[in-house]
Amino acid sequence: MTDKPTSEDFLRQADPMRRELLAHCYRMMGSVHDAEDLVQETYLRAWKAYEGFEGRSSLRTWLYRIATTTCLTALDSRSRRPLPTGLGAPSQEAAAPLARDDEVPWLEPAPDALTGAGADDPAAIVTSRESIRLALIAALQHLPPRQRAVLVLRDVLRWKAAEVAEAVGVSTAAVNSLLQRARAQLDEVAPSVDDPVEPLTSEQRDLLDRYVAAFENYDVDGLVHLFTEDAVWEMPPFTGWYQGPESIAELTRTQCPAERAGDLRLVPVAANGQPAFAVYHRKDGVYGQFAIMVLTLSGDRVSHVGMFFEEQLFETFGLPPKWEGSATK
Repeated sequence: MTDKPTSEDFLRQADPMRRELLAHCYRMMGSVHDAEDLVQETYLRAWKAYEGFEGRSSLRTWLYRIATTTCLTALDSRSRRPLPTGLGAPSQEAAAPLARDDEVPWLEPAPDALTGAGADDPAAIVTSRESIRLALIAALQHLPPRQRAVLVLRDVLRWKAAEVAEAVGVSTAAVNSLLQRARAQLDEVAPSVDDPVEPLTSEQRDLLDRYVAAFENYDVDGLVHLFTEDAVWEMPPFTGWYQGPESIAELTRTQCPAERAGDLRLVPVAANGQPAFAVYHRKDGVYGQFAIMVLTLSGDRVSHVGMFFEEQLFETFGLPPKWEGSATK
């Protein structure tokens, strides 16, 4: 006769999976804050039900099932989280007044430390850098919740169709149909999200050094040469987005509060498995939190910049509201 499982057994076995479950919920929700809440709810539900867990599947599979159901329930009452690029055409006048919408539940970046997206992290077996990158998370937001769940479980976690069917409460045939529609929609809204994410080359590391130097030295002319011809700049909660190096340069000249060299400090962070920086702005001699900047690189140029102005993100990334240390070292 075997002993009944206890809550202590559950916590010992389940706690190491917390980070990968957070990544799963983040893919579903597009918000690290929502994901943290739903992981907590997942663990609470699982803890209450653990005595009835019969072990017909692994504990990991069981937890993912609960997390998926929890996310789908939450999504019944929530809107998708877009980026500005998902709302319309690029803005034509970079010097025009910026429109801000704080009512939109914008997509959020996620620290690698929370999702296990770091290249050397053991959890990367499940949470690969490719599966957490910003372009994919944004593209997933275009899918209806059930399609989103099926695509993540099948294409990211590599579950069998029968396992997915049990997790989302549909037939195996329905899983295959949902997956086909999800892949087609993903190709339509973001055909490049399947591009592999490789370790940074020496040229790309040099590019990032030059990028930081251009910003911190207020060298807008030098910044132009670091972008691809079709580079995109967006910055929620501002609804406009801008395309092309000249448009981005004009935006920087006319809308950035920096006026001279030294007004900005860029502190390296890691977000969505991509290069990222915490940007601090100097005002009255003090560097205060300004934005989290996530970069996408194409070769030796920057192809996309997401500037996220939600102040709560600095706490999420474990960053102080004021910066007194070195910027880049």
